Amino acid sequence: MMHEIRSAQPVEPFHLVLEFNSGEYRIVDIRPFLKGPVFEPLKNERFFKQVKVDRDAGTVVWPGDIDLDPDVLYEHSKPYLP
Repeated sequence: MMHEIRSAQPVEPFHLVLEFNSGEYRIVDIRPFLKGPVFEPLKNERFFKQVKVDRDAGTVVWPGDIDLDPDVLYEHSKPYLP
């Protein structure tokens, strides 16, 4: 199943609450994904909070063309009740 993200809300440091196209809300800690120079800006909490959803790509994005795969985010997230 291909997952698409409908909304994203930054919460506690480096966690996102994501709403998926299935209607599920899930929470994910993105710190394990912050490896390599392209993700270095995300280690700044103020920059991290600039997260947006790219509806065409169905995933989360940040300035500078930084994004994360929605299927990977789904696999590493836990159910969340809003």
